[in-house]
This record gives sequence, C-alpha cells and structure tokens, in this order.
Amino acid sequence: SLLVIDCAETLNLRGYAKAEGTPAAGTLAELVGDGRLQLSLDIEGLDQPYQSLVPLEGDSIAEVFEHYLAQSEQQPARLWLAGSAQAAVALFVQKLPGADAKDLDGWSRVQQLANTVREDELLGLDAEALLRRLFAEENVRLFEARRVTHDWPADPEKIAEMLRALGEDEVRAVLEEHGEVVVHDDLSNHTYRFDRGDVDALFRPPTLH
Repeated sequence: SLLVIDCAETLNLRGYAKAEGTPAAGTLAELVGDGRLQLSLDIEGLDQPYQSLVPLEGDSIAEVFEHYLAQSEQQPARLWLAGSAQAAVALFVQKLPGADAKDLDGWSRVQQLANTVREDELLGLDAEALLRRLFAEENVRLFEARRVTHDWPADPEKIAEMLRALGEDEVRAVLEEHGEVVVHDDLSNHTYRFDRGDVDALFRPPTLH
C-alpha cells in the first residue's frame, strides 16, 4: 500500500493512493503492516530536500503524525482527522516552546477541550465556529484563512525533460516495443503520449538560425 501527499507552499495540494485490492476495515497496522512514514521538505536555499524516514508508530494516521512531531520537534502535538466524500478536515494543536512559563496548565487544558471535538463538528462547522465552541473560555485569536486548492495543470515540458534524461536509446526502445511512449503522472492524474514524431523532436538538435 502507498499513500503520497504533495503540498506546495501556496497550499496547492495533490495526492495519490495505491492498494492491492480493496482494503478491508482495520487498524492502520493491519492495513499497512510494517510501514514507514517519509517526510520531505524541499525548501528554497537548500542544496537538497530534507528527508526523514521513521517507522509508523500508532494505530491511526493522526497518532503516527503526533508521534513523529513529538520526536522530531520535541514538542507535544495532537491531531484530529475527519473525512467524507466532499471534504477532509483536521484539527491540529501543538505545545509551543515556553508555553509552560505563560500558562503551566495550558497544554493539559487545551488537550482536554480539543478532545471533546466530534466528527460531525469537524465536518460541519467553519473554523471560527469550531474554535469558539471548543475554546469558549480561552482567548481565541483568528488569523486570515488560506485557501487549500487543487490546481495542477498538465506540464508536458517537465515530462519531456524526464525522457531526455532517461536517454534516447531507452526511449526509442519503448517506442519500438509499444508504438508510443506513455507516461502517467499519478500525483497530478495526467497522461502524456509521445508518438514517433514527438520522440524525434525530443532528441533532434535545435535548428540554428
């Protein structure tokens, strides 16, 4: 089983899920077995992406991320997830450095309040209504909302560069065997087809004028 999520800094989101057959109901461990969680951060200015690969610790995706954040950032965190055919929603709270100095019981109190959240509230209430319901006695400050989008147009030039990197001999071998070169981008769900003329153009030296 494989689950991949890609999120840009602009909150442009895409994902891909693959499983052998139809997964039966069960715990996360029963569904994925001895799985791993890999996180990659491609940050501008770094020579290569930061990557972290850890075992799946927990009986749910929420527990896996809670454990990862507690271990990697040394800061406790809690995560609640809910989903339907129309939406996927998360409530995330994390203890910030120095929080105990401002409010010794704050983290314990926030966890207890957040733990009262119901799935129908996550799916049915907007952010402001949900936070004010959960933390009615707390000082709630709302920041400007940022929209999560799914906008990944086709990028044939990116695929062309990938094929050039693969090499002309390899690409032409696929062309001869199948009559065309087909590349499917699982994350963006786009299919690219290259016929003989397209392949010739890929590896033809540019015309000098």
